[in-house]
Amino acid sequence: MSRDSNYDHHITIFSPQGRLYQIEYAFKAAASSGLTSVAVRGRDSAVAVTQKKVPDRLIDPTSVTNIFKVTDEIGCLTTGITPDARAAVQRLRYEAHEYKYKYGYNIPVGVLSQRLADISQVYTQQASLRALACVVLLIAVDEEKGPQVFKVDPAGHYFPYLAASSGAKEQEALNWFEKKVGTFAELDENETIRCAIQCLQSVTDFRGNEIEVGIVTGKEGKFRTLAEEEIEGHITAINDMDL
Repeated sequence: MSRDSNYDHHITIFSPQGRLYQIEYAFKAAASSGLTSVAVRGRDSAVAVTQKKVPDRLIDPTSVTNIFKVTDEIGCLTTGITPDARAAVQRLRYEAHEYKYKYGYNIPVGVLSQRLADISQVYTQQASLRALACVVLLIAVDEEKGPQVFKVDPAGHYFPYLAASSGAKEQEALNWFEKKVGTFAELDENETIRCAIQCLQSVTDFRGNEIEVGIVTGKEGKFRTLAEEEIEGHITAINDMDL
């Protein structure tokens, strides 16, 4: 038995190398869903795209989703264990509405991301708690800063991104985004959607009914998800561009 195996019994115990194994296991569990998710921000919009896999043929496909509305202006994409993801979304909604009740205006997406990250970090300090095995991507259009993409992980990190990815093919998607990063600021709504779909196409195979797309456009824009017909239209446009 490895010496380090004695240090993964509790979430609060550091190994001699300074590692928290339970948090590393949470990251692995979040990636074990087999799904890949991406988010990108353009000139005036922010888009999130993820794979959609129905685990059982008897399940109603319309009930399976990884994209959620937190508020009218903020959308959330989760990757990881579904019950943990739903718990994170429920907490996000609670924090957003509590903020609105307390201060009288909608919570900025950066503040909401920090709040979720703070809660996730507390989960790494107490042996009686378990880290949530999910990675959360938040998208919105901020009144002051414009389109925003935030990523929050089980360890409590949160950062604003020009483009972000999570899941099974996270690194491959990030490599693809790095080659295109200079063009993001000029992308309109349709181009931003197609950029995100193209990235997912480059690392996975799917049909139009096997992905989900969420988008927020403009400072007064509301978060919405695209219908299957709209997604098919964008995939057709991408295929026409490749010809």
